[in-house]
Amino acid sequence: MAGTTYTLGFSPCPNDTFIFDALVNGKIDTHGISFDVALEDVQTLNEWAINGKLDISKISYGVLPLVAEKYQVLQSGGALGKGVGPLLIAKDAGIRVEDIDTLRIAIPGVNTTAHILFSLAFPEAKQKQFLVFHQVEDAVLSGRADAGVIIHENRFTYQDKGLHRLMDLGEYWEKHTHAPIPLGGIVVHNRIDRARAAEIDALIKKSVEYAFAEYPHLSEYVQQHAQEMNPKVMRQHIDLYVNDYSLWLGEDGKKAVRQLCEVHHRLYPQQPCTSPDIFLSPE
Repeated sequence: MAGTTYTLGFSPCPNDTFIFDALVNGKIDTHGISFDVALEDVQTLNEWAINGKLDISKISYGVLPLVAEKYQVLQSGGALGKGVGPLLIAKDAGIRVEDIDTLRIAIPGVNTTAHILFSLAFPEAKQKQFLVFHQVEDAVLSGRADAGVIIHENRFTYQDKGLHRLMDLGEYWEKHTHAPIPLGGIVVHNRIDRARAAEIDALIKKSVEYAFAEYPHLSEYVQQHAQEMNPKVMRQHIDLYVNDYSLWLGEDGKKAVRQLCEVHHRLYPQQPCTSPDIFLSPE
């Protein structure tokens, strides 16, 4: 099995390329394991995970209840933290939060954590437009949406485009759950045996450790895939989304993921996390 190749999907955003660079580009010893990489936006990866397409994939934790029977969550490579949540923004600074339920809202994907956090804050909002994350700002600027939920590097650039923050949805989550915000995780398909999955998990951890050891240097791999090419913004992105939880989820991180699943189940009672253990545990 040493020479096995596995399919691996993650986003081209700086936090993901930072995490996986060493793993997929031969900068650490992978013990003969190789990876066929697909770089896609997270909503595409979510949809693929629902269909069980990839062996290993980044997903939004918001889609976990829909894939928990096929995949388990790895300990390493994910994005959790405090102060890292999506922002609700608008072109018109005069929009009141009290009016959101009646407005057109652009959301970065139906199965994303951003959608779950928005729905937690605004369960009665009905006029949602589901877009790829980098299309949200344009929808708001053009008037096709009254407000939008932004994630990733857009958090650092929205003000430059004349947009205004209405609400920090991550702060809302933290206030109501007292838990870190579970944005995205790495999952492994059940068709891979547990021992091999645990080995891959450990390799991802080594890849993150390698990236941290080289930081603040930005590798060519990170720079060539970043939507926002300003090195300052790339580092802000990495600083915000890559942390100790990316090295190892731990009990605190697991608790936060379980809480998100509980919120998801309250919003969508027909979609519970039915798997007895959604986290990979070595044999």
